[in-house]
Amino acid sequence: MAMRGSNRFRQLHSRSCLRSLQTTTTANRKPSTRNQPKTTSSLATDADIVKWNIAITNHMRNGQCDSALRLFNSMPRRSSISWNAMISGYLSNDKFYLARQLFEKMPTRDLVSWNVMISGCVRYRNLRAARLLFDQMPERDVVSWNAMLSGYAQNGYMPCKNSISWNGMLAAYVQNGRIEDARRLFESKADWELISWNCMMGGYVKRNRLVDARGIFDRMPERDEVSWNTMISGYAQNGELLEAQRLFEDSPVRDVFTWTAMVSGYVQNGMLDEARRVFDGMPEKNSVSWNAIIAGYVQCKRMDQARELFEAMPCQNVSSWNTMITGYAQNGDIAQARNFFDRMPQRDSISWAAIIAGYAQSGYGEEALHLFVEMKRDGERLNRSTFTSTLSTCAEIAALELGKQVHGRVVKAGLESGCYVGNALLVMYCKCGNIDDAYIVFEGIEEKEVVSWNTMIAGYARHGFGKEALMLFESMKKTGILPDDVTMVGILSACSHTGLVDKGTEYFYSMTQDYGITANSKHYTCMIDLLGRAGRLDDAQNLMKNMPFEPDAATWGALLGASRIHGNTELGEKAAKMIFEMEPDNSGMYVLLSNLYAASGRWGDVGRMRLRMRDRGVKKVPGYSWVEVQNKIHTFTVGDSVHPERDRIYTFLEELDLKMKKEGYVSSTKLVLHDVEEEEKVHMLKYHSEKLAVAFGILAIPAGRPIRVIKNLRVCEDCHNAMKHISKIVGRLIILRDSHRFHHFNGGQCSCGDYW
Repeated sequence: MAMRGSNRFRQLHSRSCLRSLQTTTTANRKPSTRNQPKTTSSLATDADIVKWNIAITNHMRNGQCDSALRLFNSMPRRSSISWNAMISGYLSNDKFYLARQLFEKMPTRDLVSWNVMISGCVRYRNLRAARLLFDQMPERDVVSWNAMLSGYAQNGYMPCKNSISWNGMLAAYVQNGRIEDARRLFESKADWELISWNCMMGGYVKRNRLVDARGIFDRMPERDEVSWNTMISGYAQNGELLEAQRLFEDSPVRDVFTWTAMVSGYVQNGMLDEARRVFDGMPEKNSVSWNAIIAGYVQCKRMDQARELFEAMPCQNVSSWNTMITGYAQNGDIAQARNFFDRMPQRDSISWAAIIAGYAQSGYGEEALHLFVEMKRDGERLNRSTFTSTLSTCAEIAALELGKQVHGRVVKAGLESGCYVGNALLVMYCKCGNIDDAYIVFEGIEEKEVVSWNTMIAGYARHGFGKEALMLFESMKKTGILPDDVTMVGILSACSHTGLVDKGTEYFYSMTQDYGITANSKHYTCMIDLLGRAGRLDDAQNLMKNMPFEPDAATWGALLGASRIHGNTELGEKAAKMIFEMEPDNSGMYVLLSNLYAASGRWGDVGRMRLRMRDRGVKKVPGYSWVEVQNKIHTFTVGDSVHPERDRIYTFLEELDLKMKKEGYVSSTKLVLHDVEEEEKVHMLKYHSEKLAVAFGILAIPAGRPIRVIKNLRVCEDCHNAMKHISKIVGRLIILRDSHRFHHFNGGQCSCGDYW
């Protein structure tokens, strides 16, 4: 895994995201004061109360219940909206008892107060309390009825029909997804009110049953704007734009929602020019209209036009800003994304998630983690996207301790068992070298989808536990989950990493018949890698010749790698020639071929490769390794001279070198790409970055804990051999992740079985 910005990782010597996160607790966190009104004035105007009510709502939305209560208590005068905002906020933050307490203290309750509290009782499955409140209500509206009916419907029974409204019963069935029950009820009588016709039609549209929805629409004795808008939106969102356009033209009244439905429909179906034509023809526009067309330009990567519209928008809201941030981030312009983020008058959790994801996807892992910490300090509520982006960053830079801290917050948020965040946790533990905890997370995901299974199978494969990957594959099939093309890449990779040639061949040739999966370039590359590693170079070449498409650079790279392992210079040169034509700037392939020449003593060819790289402007990616110690990432390069513990590290390495030689260790000097004396070659190998990182880990990490080291390039043969000896001498488990796979060194052995 080639990582960008090695200098950024070195900066983490002096700064720790994890330490910052650990000190960001509820006790010492200061709530955000962005847009928070002051309450010092003794004369409270209606405008003041409106501002305070908005601030209370924002605090509650961000999970800052204490801040909301302080503001509420400081208000010299309150409206019913103030009380309702507090009660609703408590309920949305799972504080039912506090909501009920405040409801009982409320001096004057309005209809909204009763409905909010009844809905809260229903949400917490306290139907008895909900019904008592319902019976006490001085007046009721459709929301009151629907709240009670939803509660009954959710719990599988309904009270006597003559005690409730027919319209409310139908709405309850539709809202709770019981569309067939709703249909039977609807067909049982003919004299429905217009609201029920619209409700039934909307239920069908929501479930993409457009034929049934159109049947209702055509039978309606009368239609209003909602009827037309529902049907037009249904067609537009499902790609039936001709029918949507026909209804749009037939509609007797077109309001802003009708026009916006057409704009959104064209945008969702990639017809941006048509969307713009409709947008320009709108007699009036609201924020949804503007956001829809801006999102269309963002999706088409036309950021200049998106920005023009954004700047012209008279009613910019947080959604508009978020769309622009996401657009710039996804297009790799993280500077512009940050510019918009910093200029926002108000942010929400989506804003933070977008900018964190942007930094993470652009390779700026450190900045992404710092923003995560800042988000917590700002008091913003974490959502699934934020957790996922942060966990992905932890995975890429192997910040296991920070990942564990984020995991703790995920548990507190109750999101660990869901697929979306659960899969991100799974990837984090797999990439950080903790495969055991990865499996624990995998077991905890309640409804595993194919992505969850694929991630765990690929994790086992990359860690070299091929048999475990195949066992998990069999379990996957028993649960009824069908494998996809990604699953089979993981399975073939598992076979390749563990030398299961016959098993891999069997899976490759049977996956079309057994699972309907057609082999793509990744499957062929895995197979060529599998055959090549096993020394079956002729079979690998024959498979390449019979591919239904031309081999790509990755496929030729697998053959070049196999040629290096088995010393077949002629085949290696052939593979390298093809790669250089496809990817002339791929420095890794130059190095592979140079290694092959060096191993054969062809120093002239090694020199020519070096000149070729220089003439083409190809620079070798510098190797570096890093290890996490006491909440900091420590980065090393070959012969590192800047680490504050360098003297102690080098002294320890010298001691280890003497002990290793007594154990029979001999330096693999054939790997040195310089025609120098043998003694100089030994010296050059001794201080590779991964050896320095492992040595520091042994010195700094308490006994009994694994040493986890990450390298941006592939580990060399000499370091691999040295790690086996070191693990035995110091009695420690050393887990090394390179750009290709994991190696678990323990007691003088490696999990790869020297098959890598």
